[in-house]
Amino acid sequence: MKKTITTITLAAASTAAMAHTGAGAHTHGFLAGFAHPFTGLDHLLAMLAVGAWSVRQPNAKWLPATFIGMLLIGMATGAAGLTVPGLETGIALTVALMGVLLAVAARLPAAASAVMISVFAILHGNAHGHELPQAMSAVGLLSASLLLVYGGNLLGRVSPALAVKASGAAIAATGVMLAATA
Repeated sequence: MKKTITTITLAAASTAAMAHTGAGAHTHGFLAGFAHPFTGLDHLLAMLAVGAWSVRQPNAKWLPATFIGMLLIGMATGAAGLTVPGLETGIALTVALMGVLLAVAARLPAAASAVMISVFAILHGNAHGHELPQAMSAVGLLSASLLLVYGGNLLGRVSPALAVKASGAAIAATGVMLAATA
């Protein structure tokens, strides 16, 4: 229960992400990239949820690494100037869907899980690539993302199933609210 409260507290302390196109100026560098996933509620929740959900997937221990690899590809697309239509809404919906998957303890075939996680990571990465396009920002962002995804994975392993489901419901509700305001 203490871990669930800590997770909810961290999530509540975060603000809406500012990595999205036109969101304003950021400083660039390792620390700017590293800090961003912790300060953007949508990114924080998505990465924790991906890690926690992947624990419960059959034969899919590689899902967190897939997410990180595809996040890098998404960052490259954003840094190259590719704009994804409806990016803000898409990112919010990834949070909502990951929350639903956690809340209902959904198990998907490995291939479907990989495709879904890849699309989610590309969307999140594209947003980051637009705002944090420099190499050191990317290294910082990927480092923080590794911590969050594998931290979520650890929470998914040690938390009771009911706590994971309740967290999923809260994440889903947050994702719906983010989508409504995107």
